[in-house]
Amino acid sequence: MSARTLLVRGMIVGAAAGVAAFLFAYLFGEGPINDAIAFEEAQAAGHEHGPFSRTVQSTLGLATASIVYGVALGGLFAIAVAVTLGRIGRISARATAGIVALAGFVGVALVPFLKYPANPPATGNADTLQQRTGLYFLMLVIGVAAVIGAIVVSRSLQPRLGTWNATIAGVLGAVVVVGAAIALLPAVNEVPDGFAPVLLWRFRLASLGTQAVTWATLGLLFGYLTERSERAAAVVRAQPVAA
Repeated sequence: MSARTLLVRGMIVGAAAGVAAFLFAYLFGEGPINDAIAFEEAQAAGHEHGPFSRTVQSTLGLATASIVYGVALGGLFAIAVAVTLGRIGRISARATAGIVALAGFVGVALVPFLKYPANPPATGNADTLQQRTGLYFLMLVIGVAAVIGAIVVSRSLQPRLGTWNATIAGVLGAVVVVGAAIALLPAVNEVPDGFAPVLLWRFRLASLGTQAVTWATLGLLFGYLTERSERAAAVVRAQPVAA
């Protein structure tokens, strides 16, 4: 299977993942965002939504951003699957896609969320935006590095410890690294007084859930299509060649 085929498939699956993420974010995320904007408007004299109305932002804008992000992520995901195939044991392409998706969700979404979860409108200080962005991406890099390190360590220890024990050792090492980063990096708490904790929690869960839907769609759909393609190719190869 060519890299180009996998890349195109990844981008198509990424578009589907973007649609799924948009639907989830619209159903579960827009409510907390609207409530947060209402809180912000109540605290200030007037509020500007920018050049586009909230209706456009929450529908066409959100859908466009989700699909574009999904297509880009799907291409990177396909490359990661292509690189990983055959290097983490004798498992199928479908299982490989699932493992890569799980690793991607943990490294890219879950680990940064544990230290710097997403915040709705009215909860951030514009003066610290650059600092908060830098800290978030630093935590993202640490998360991705920890996941990759866990895979490398488990693979290197597998001949001596066996698959199960080596996997535990790799995961524990990653947990130690992530835990140290969470403990040492500075905390960011810019939630204003009076902002409902339930509203904050709902928004953060919706944000993490959107990421989970994106990665789950990538892993499941890409794995399914790749396995189906492999089966079709195997059937073609098994057919006798006409004389």
